[in-house]
Amino acid sequence: MGGFFGVVSHRDCVVDLFFGLDYHSHLGTKCGGMVIHDAVKGFQRQIHSIDKTPFRTKFEKELSSFNGTSGIGCISDTDPQPLLVRSHIGLYGITTVGIINNTDAILKHYFKDKNHQFMAMSSGKINSTELVAALINEKDDIVSGILHAQDIIEGSITILILTEDGEIIAARDKVGRLPVILGKNNDGYCVSFEDFAFQKMGYDKFYELGPREIVRMNSCGIGTISPASKDMKVCAFLWTYYGYPTSSYEGKNVEVMRVNNGKIMAREERKRGKLPELDYVAGVPDSGIPHAIGYANESGNEFARPFIKYTPTWSRSFMPTTQKIRNQVAKMKQIPVPELIKGKKLLFVDDSIVRGTQLRETVDFLYKSGAKEVHMRSACPPIMYGCKYLNFSSSKGEHELLARRVIQDLEGDEGVKHIDEYADANTERGQCMLKRICEMFKFDSLGYQSLEGTLEAIGIDKDKVCTYCWTGKE
Repeated sequence: MGGFFGVVSHRDCVVDLFFGLDYHSHLGTKCGGMVIHDAVKGFQRQIHSIDKTPFRTKFEKELSSFNGTSGIGCISDTDPQPLLVRSHIGLYGITTVGIINNTDAILKHYFKDKNHQFMAMSSGKINSTELVAALINEKDDIVSGILHAQDIIEGSITILILTEDGEIIAARDKVGRLPVILGKNNDGYCVSFEDFAFQKMGYDKFYELGPREIVRMNSCGIGTISPASKDMKVCAFLWTYYGYPTSSYEGKNVEVMRVNNGKIMAREERKRGKLPELDYVAGVPDSGIPHAIGYANESGNEFARPFIKYTPTWSRSFMPTTQKIRNQVAKMKQIPVPELIKGKKLLFVDDSIVRGTQLRETVDFLYKSGAKEVHMRSACPPIMYGCKYLNFSSSKGEHELLARRVIQDLEGDEGVKHIDEYADANTERGQCMLKRICEMFKFDSLGYQSLEGTLEAIGIDKDKVCTYCWTGKE
């Protein structure tokens, strides 16, 4: 994934930009960058790797050397950015969040006249943001170029551009899969992925861009320069998993959704007579916790935290070089509370079950710590398809997804024809999948939230929510 932030102000904006970006650190762990514009000094830019050190520790020493009244930046899980680009349109900074699935076809188009080249990263791949800039530069102005790029790209792309006039042009992706939210204070405006990121700095939420809408921002105001479209497919995983608890998208708060989601799961299990006898309900930290609170409240069971993640030493971004050490770090992070585990019947709610690797380690750890029973609930339906639009999962293909591996194991290629049945726990195939996963992980029971329950918890028009990873439908 990735997050972005931008500021246009009557005063120096560097501190606001720094803190606004730092509040997006949960969305990316590879690199962070800022580009700032000053009327006298022009553009100032810096990019740092944040794979082992948090964003704030890389940039805080440099803040005194930056100054300007407008800037944009990005926390990224993909390519180094923002980039500075010079073309016939002018000099501008650009940062993007999204995914391009047809990179090879676009490059083939450029290379056929033998007059184009792109800087290759050490992996040999092309920086996606550079490719977006190249598409924008095919047109005579930035707005036409953005619309052109979004038409050509298969996938999804949200764009922030900082012009040499110190203005920001913000463009939400074609069908609004990710949010673009504007804030306002007495000195100017900001643009953000997460709305909570600007509230602590005195900005009030001002406006949320519609799908494909493009706005121009300066310290005196904001104007729409390309209107929103009607078609929206905002990503459901904003609420289920990667959105920060204090954020709201399309008017729906993440924490409230997650608690409601857990309540709906327990409510439906009660209707089916499937609520197990438990000592405690717990959440797999951290994003599973509010789902579990809702489940506990609705089911009438006590909420507890049988184990705590220890993160001061090993942050989320810490990635040891060997698998042996990675496995040991995963174990070291899980600190048990023996009094809440030994001899207890536990039900855990996780935000989702993707590959199941970490889940297996967690369950093994709980049984070794003396748990009598371990029941598992996923706060969303079985993930059946790899996301084509956002980089929210590290899975390299559908063969890595737990549900698809189990289906292949049960029926081979024939099972692909019956994915809808496997996704429905009320069918025979759905029950077979649940039983097999329980056997694999030694769960005493397993349940997935239904698609209908997830959409009910989100609470916006279901036709405006992307559920591709669960249904395979556009």
